Amino acid sequence: MVTIKLNEGSLFAQEAQGYVIFVEQDFKVTQLTKEPIKKVVPELEHMIKARNFSGKLLSSLTIPFIRSGDTLAYLILVGIGKAAPKKKIEVENYRRALGKVSRIQEELKIKTIAMQLPASKLFGLSDQDIADQTAQMVHIAAYHFDTYITDAERKVINDREFLIALDGLEKKDVSNGVKTGEIIAHAVNEARHWIDLPPSQIYPASMVEKAEHISKKHGLAFTVFNEKEINAMGMGGLSAVSAGSDLDCQLAIMQYKTTKKNAPTICFVGKGITFDSGGLSIKPAVHMETMKEDMSGAAAVIATMDAIGALKPNVNVIGVTPLSENLPSGKATKPGEIVRFYNGKTAEIKNTDAEGRLILADALSYAVKHYKPDAIIDIATLTGACAHALGPFYCGLMSDNDELVGTIQNASDRTGDRVWRLPLHDDYKPSIRSIVADICNIGSPKYSAGAITASLFLQNFVGDTPWAHLDIAGTAFDVPDIPYFRAHSATGFGVRLMIDIAMNWK
Repeated sequence: MVTIKLNEGSLFAQEAQGYVIFVEQDFKVTQLTKEPIKKVVPELEHMIKARNFSGKLLSSLTIPFIRSGDTLAYLILVGIGKAAPKKKIEVENYRRALGKVSRIQEELKIKTIAMQLPASKLFGLSDQDIADQTAQMVHIAAYHFDTYITDAERKVINDREFLIALDGLEKKDVSNGVKTGEIIAHAVNEARHWIDLPPSQIYPASMVEKAEHISKKHGLAFTVFNEKEINAMGMGGLSAVSAGSDLDCQLAIMQYKTTKKNAPTICFVGKGITFDSGGLSIKPAVHMETMKEDMSGAAAVIATMDAIGALKPNVNVIGVTPLSENLPSGKATKPGEIVRFYNGKTAEIKNTDAEGRLILADALSYAVKHYKPDAIIDIATLTGACAHALGPFYCGLMSDNDELVGTIQNASDRTGDRVWRLPLHDDYKPSIRSIVADICNIGSPKYSAGAITASLFLQNFVGDTPWAHLDIAGTAFDVPDIPYFRAHSATGFGVRLMIDIAMNWK
């Protein structure tokens, strides 16, 4: 558990075991050699020079000292890098520096950290924004999936305390920022925990239970369709994917309604394959090991709705999650099958491992018909092709609506959930043409561009509604080299992004 407290006074007036100061690259050493730092660590200037500490991004200098009462404590300097010419320092630098602080805290095995927030003007932000980011990152960086670890030595610090020294800052601004940041961080970590759980614990019905619980907590309207109802409605894609599993598929819908009159409506649709074996087009074992994370899109949408219920934006928000397992059995859908979707279109299934687009097709069709949103955004661990194209640091963004792309890009720049636009051009459309049906669920090999051809498949189910597709196959799990994430664990990608889109919608 992470606790954040706001305390009056200077940094060293706090009772802590670690004292954190963030510094710019090539900072002036004289900034840190005045009272009261000089009193605490008299030889600090010599130590900085001896260690050649310059404040380079993620560099750190940890110096032990004795506080009053013979208590051991540490001064921790962490670099936030420098701005490009004529620009501000990227706030992502600060996020990663906070992640670095969390790892140092674990290494030193100390519970209480006092910190001095960096000047918000360095990032072109307000004090409230910096407090928001601080709260988000100390919670996100502390997350560790240790539910099934019994060796106490392998667990990280469970109880952590962060003391923010206000020292002239407006308490109300910082407090508001922290409150918002904690709501967002809780949603991110909630999604991460669900994704990290083994597939025996997360399955369509259990995801529905989580969505229903959140809806009741915030007074959101909640609707769920079971497999019998899904079949009766003609959702052939969702039904086909579920055919091989003993567990029924589900379609869960959460609705937040703002009190603002005539507010626009946005819809988030998240892919929820709670385990993906590939079906009869079975995956190689090495590619199946982490397929519990194929519900990352649905987890992100449900967790986002949890934050939306608390933050109450001035826009109506609908979260739609088609939920299924994709398993092989005697009942499983076979390659060569033709299915009819909710909007009447048909598709030839040549590969049962291209299943995410099948369940999203029905969910998108239903959302467009029944809610008529002003914009619809789907989020899915959809294609390995996107992971190969962009790696683990950017998700693929595909849309033919420039205005919606701009909204998503701005949210990405603010949150750190980074997106990269890929072309959605008519030249690729012949790749998914089928001889025996309207479209085919995999693109022709001669076109390659699997992430783009998958997006063009989905485009068939949104009509004229402004729409964007986010392919998070590379960013949802096991992202390296970002200090606030952990190896072999979920990232909660998309939660920060979607919350920001809703809170700043125009």
